[in-house]
Amino acid sequence: MPGGDGAVARGAERRKRQVARDVAVQGTNDSSVVSKVSAAMQGYFPDPFLKSFVCRSVRRAPLINRGYYVRWKAVDHCVREFLRGTAGSTRRQVLSLGAGFDSLYFRLHSAGALEGCVVFELDFPDVSRRKAGLVAASPSLMGAVQSPTPPLQPVCLYSEQYRLLGADLRELRGVESALMGAGLDPTAPTLLLSEVVLTYMETERSNALIGWAAGLLPHAVFVMYEQLRPHDPFGRVMQEHFRRLSSALHALSEYPDTEAQRRRFLDRGWEHCVCLDMNHFYLGQLGPGERQRVEALEPFDEFEEWHQKCSHYFILTASKGCLTSMPLLPSPVAPPIPLLRPVSRALAVRPVSLAPGGGSVEGLGLGLGELSPGAVLLSGGAGRGGRGGEARVLIRDQAGWRCARVEPCSDWGVRVFHTVTAVPGWGCVVYGGRSSPLQPVTSVLRVKYDPPPGLVGPVSPADLCPVRLSARELVCSGGTAPRPRWRHTATSLAYRGRGFLFVFGGRTAEEPALGDAHFLCVEEQRWVEVPVGGAVPEPRHSHTACVYGEGVVVAGGLGRGGVPLGSVLLLRPQETGFCWEELRTQPLLVPRYSHSAHVIGQRLILVGGVWLQAEGVPGVAVVDLATGGSVEYSLDTSAVPWPLMLHSHRSAPLEDGGPELLLVGGGGNCFSFGTHLNPCPVSLDLRPALS
Repeated sequence: MPGGDGAVARGAERRKRQVARDVAVQGTNDSSVVSKVSAAMQGYFPDPFLKSFVCRSVRRAPLINRGYYVRWKAVDHCVREFLRGTAGSTRRQVLSLGAGFDSLYFRLHSAGALEGCVVFELDFPDVSRRKAGLVAASPSLMGAVQSPTPPLQPVCLYSEQYRLLGADLRELRGVESALMGAGLDPTAPTLLLSEVVLTYMETERSNALIGWAAGLLPHAVFVMYEQLRPHDPFGRVMQEHFRRLSSALHALSEYPDTEAQRRRFLDRGWEHCVCLDMNHFYLGQLGPGERQRVEALEPFDEFEEWHQKCSHYFILTASKGCLTSMPLLPSPVAPPIPLLRPVSRALAVRPVSLAPGGGSVEGLGLGLGELSPGAVLLSGGAGRGGRGGEARVLIRDQAGWRCARVEPCSDWGVRVFHTVTAVPGWGCVVYGGRSSPLQPVTSVLRVKYDPPPGLVGPVSPADLCPVRLSARELVCSGGTAPRPRWRHTATSLAYRGRGFLFVFGGRTAEEPALGDAHFLCVEEQRWVEVPVGGAVPEPRHSHTACVYGEGVVVAGGLGRGGVPLGSVLLLRPQETGFCWEELRTQPLLVPRYSHSAHVIGQRLILVGGVWLQAEGVPGVAVVDLATGGSVEYSLDTSAVPWPLMLHSHRSAPLEDGGPELLLVGGGGNCFSFGTHLNPCPVSLDLRPALS
């Protein structure tokens, strides 16, 4: 029958697509174990067994190593707490779901931590058979298995303490039959472990597994490590990455945050549940000594990407029976600064079209300074092609914006996270930055611009010619120069009739955050000692500093302990120098860093950044500098066709003191999901917040 033949063909095609998806999911195991080996080789955690499961070792980027470290640490913490808490049991069990090439059993056996414990591992039959073959080929691994007996399907390896099984987790009857046949004792205290496994299953099936485990095991704890927050820019990039790999993340849309994941388990028979994102685990569960050890292992300067990665993964423990009295994780503590809910009205963000034929404005850690009204200098930064020394100028005329190259084509040196500061009547000062996390830039440049006559009418190809700038190195002949730094601020201000560059904060390869202040007299080209009184601010980097009156207002930043700061500081002029004061905001400002800032009238405008204590991503905070009142606004990015990442970006007013901002650059390396950079500038309309 033709209809029957069509149904058969469609069924065969569906099965073919499912096999392809299963193969893609299995491939995530191979990538994961290579990353774990890299982290172990760099000293993040001890694991001599992982290398037996890879053909060759590959050194991953420090961000990848840290990400796999915090995953390893969270799981290891929970497993060891379970073993410690059940040490008095005559029999206990660890059941690893989708175990892949994990070395958990071999590490625990080597540490002598498995007395009275049996470890069961389940994965696709093909994966388990491959693992059994690799174990059999390694004398050290086979020595840990201890007198294995000939296995019978679906068991691939069987010994007194280790059972490796091949089973499809979507088929719960088969899973239960295989486990019972391999000796699982439903009455024994059991830890179930799922590291980025259930998310690859259809939500209905993963929910069924959660409920099945609660029904089968009366005394159990379920430990799960997975992704969350799919709808913000990082989450969208993360989801797209897995879709490209044919490994879609299924449960994210229905359970997008930690509270939804808690309810997911409590609604399916589990009695107690704790869910922490990895920022809270790292900062709350690891002591300062361990964090300092990890942070000293490799040069590192990807704080935004690190915190974004950690905010998009969680560790969860759900327990029942006698194990509810043995919490593996503490309940999350409410942050000392409550979440500020954005007001109902969002501020509109729209892409800014650039005339074709100009240069790229992608990049993170750019320097930005206003050369003249309608001309914005961009320098350095890191893009898809790496770090560069190229400078370009954004020019606005009656037809719109264009990006022009700079001539003469002199190399200003590789710089990221530097400052470009406009000094009225003098040009721009390019200060600080780094070429690598171990190499600060020491030169200081003065850049001048002679604008051409205003262009009228549409931009033509002839108008896209390079912009002529003069750039020369400043030789500062007097005073004590500050330590070379990056992620600092450099603000132009006048004091006693002289122009100064006020340099504050930042970091070096040795100092994670600086709190010193320095004054460069630009006309005399020398560093000057200016008295600064008041309480010395907490050291910070990736903060902002804006001219306010005859002084400066500093906001946010990342502190020495790796925790964002929410303080707003005023540097006020005095008869004999300046004095620090703190502005008390009400409500308290949610701590953030890597934002941009401007002062418009009596209002401080903070745009974007990274925070850890709130859902979503920062939009715009408006602080009344006279009263301390603060309001958070969300952003309407519906007109922006790409995930807009507003950290490591720069901004400038579209008009002097006007209500619109031009936001340029931003983005970063989204863990192992690829690099995402904002491809063109956007405009931000502040009028609803300023009215």
